[in-house]
Amino acid sequence: MNIDSRAPKEPYYGREIGHLTNFGHGIKGQVFAVDESTLFVKGFAYDGNAPDAFFWVGNSPRPSPEGFIIPYPEEYSGREPPVLQQHTNTDIILKLPMGKRIRDIRWLSVWCRRFTVDFGEIFIPPGLDVPKPRVLPEFKRLAHGLRSSNISILDAKTFYIPNLHYDGAGPDAYFWVGNGSEPNIMGTKVPNELGSLDPLRGYQGEDIEIQLPGNLTVYDIDWLAVWCVEYRHNFGHVYIPKDLDVPPALGQTKIAPTSKPANVNCKELLRGKLNVMWEVMDDFIVIELVGRIREDQYMAFGISGSHGHPQMIGADVVVAFYDRRQRRFRAEDYYMSSLAQCDGKLGVCPDERIGVSGDRSHGVTKIKYRRLLQTNEAVNDRAYPLDRQISVIAAIGPLNSRDEANAHSHTGTEVTVDDVQIDFASRNDHTCTDALDSFREEDGPEPWPSRTILGEKTITARIGPTGGKRGYTPITGHPSWGIAWYMNDLLIPEIYVERGQTYTFIVEGGDETTQPAKYHPLYITSSHEGGYGQLTEAQKRRETVYAGVEYDADGYAYPTAAGRYCEWKHKTIDRSAEIATFDEYKKTLQLSCDDPNGQPAYLNWTVVDETPDLVYYQCFTHRNLGWKIHVVNAGETSKISGSHGLYGSVSSTVLYTLLLLALVPGLFALLPLPPKGF
Repeated sequence: MNIDSRAPKEPYYGREIGHLTNFGHGIKGQVFAVDESTLFVKGFAYDGNAPDAFFWVGNSPRPSPEGFIIPYPEEYSGREPPVLQQHTNTDIILKLPMGKRIRDIRWLSVWCRRFTVDFGEIFIPPGLDVPKPRVLPEFKRLAHGLRSSNISILDAKTFYIPNLHYDGAGPDAYFWVGNGSEPNIMGTKVPNELGSLDPLRGYQGEDIEIQLPGNLTVYDIDWLAVWCVEYRHNFGHVYIPKDLDVPPALGQTKIAPTSKPANVNCKELLRGKLNVMWEVMDDFIVIELVGRIREDQYMAFGISGSHGHPQMIGADVVVAFYDRRQRRFRAEDYYMSSLAQCDGKLGVCPDERIGVSGDRSHGVTKIKYRRLLQTNEAVNDRAYPLDRQISVIAAIGPLNSRDEANAHSHTGTEVTVDDVQIDFASRNDHTCTDALDSFREEDGPEPWPSRTILGEKTITARIGPTGGKRGYTPITGHPSWGIAWYMNDLLIPEIYVERGQTYTFIVEGGDETTQPAKYHPLYITSSHEGGYGQLTEAQKRRETVYAGVEYDADGYAYPTAAGRYCEWKHKTIDRSAEIATFDEYKKTLQLSCDDPNGQPAYLNWTVVDETPDLVYYQCFTHRNLGWKIHVVNAGETSKISGSHGLYGSVSSTVLYTLLLLALVPGLFALLPLPPKGF
């Protein structure tokens, strides 16, 4: 078989229409018809300077006010689509709205609605033959009750299989594609509708979509089958025609969930923020999380580590979120072995990736996934019982840069603090009291100002809380996982050091490697995130370490500054939201060291002349605990501080005030004395 005679020339974007004509604002781009309702603009450019510009289509002889907007991006918040921003060589997918098709329009324009000006246009040829989905026969019925309705090829990578039946009894069965006159062992596994390569479960009349893996397209294969790898048995197949002209796979086709009745059970987990809906289907439970979260947050739900109260350790949860880089919804199975960020082995770590469908609008994210009621994994997976109520936990929190959950967010509005129990076998259990769409996100509290350490040659490094919405995250702009470095007992201060000087860090971040929640070696790095011990070798090569890391004989990096564990802990609960200053907040904390007889570690750092102006103090095993070190030339610290560290370990706001008062002594008589011990 000559595959090249079937496949379109790569790269394939659909039926070419032509190039946009530029009348102003640097409009540029090549336009393709992807399918009956989708346009693709390759290399789109626009300077972004017009006040009210949109992609605009219509059926009049020329672009005119008698058109309508194609929203870009397709998903947006608010009543009106956003105006076009600046673009330079951007590839853009445009979905025609309101059931419109390409045959219904004559032109595409970049149009300024306010001034009725056409910045650029292209006309759609009449009778344009656009790529279309191809309908195939049903699966050939050979074994294990496999049957379906007519299968469709939606695009070059996506199959739609309606009314699928299969008894699930094959021990090693998969969706399988390949070449030749019949299905054979030289095939390739295709993930199921949930993106999993687990052996196929049973199906009872479900409508599903599956996508070919990697760079494989329908032009590369002769058949789609359900195949048992272990016994080399074909349960049924359908042939792929050679005269295909289907839409390209540009990401416009989204995997749709199985068409089943809507969930009727609903439980409120976090007041005004998170609800859970569920339904039992055969051996599975279908769960939908509905949360008022930002795109950089996750929502988590699962079975508590202990019945009768919410417990994170030992819990089995699913973390659901929107992946902004891949532009898709995701749900990942996590097993929590300790109250710590994942260090690659222990902590809050992904157990396995599971499939998902979702939607996001008006600030509310809905993500649906399903789990087996009973699993064969006794260590990491908890069963969902149907004979009793069971305690569950839920949380909302930030994602780190690797789109993994950060733990340790313990305010009552972001994690379950009371025992919440669910009977998953119940029906019509609808105890949700509020529609999340009706809630408005409250304004956060005023962040605390950043603190500063100046002129100090010896600095202690301990662990403490992040200060909620006033502390780590608003200061750094990075997600936190509930603990951070306290340097000289200040929350992530900015430290100033001089080139040529030696500094000693007395580190009490924990040295017990088997307890990742209490193992935080300090190191100095070029990375604003840290976590050197988590990185791949390629990632490590992109980071520069200045102190705190050495290498063994085999070339493996290990930390050198891991002393006893000392932590600033809440005396009662986190009160950061109600306390306006860090000094007052610190009065609600108390220092606790695990081993009174334990010893700190010492990190001695001589700042060489080549050290850049900005580096960071971080944790070797976890990300996002530290902050900035400003590196200046010899003698410049005194110019910043005014008197060789007289104002070391104070906030930048207080520092500025003291400098001002030093210049105007008469003002002292008008102001109260600073607090005792300042």
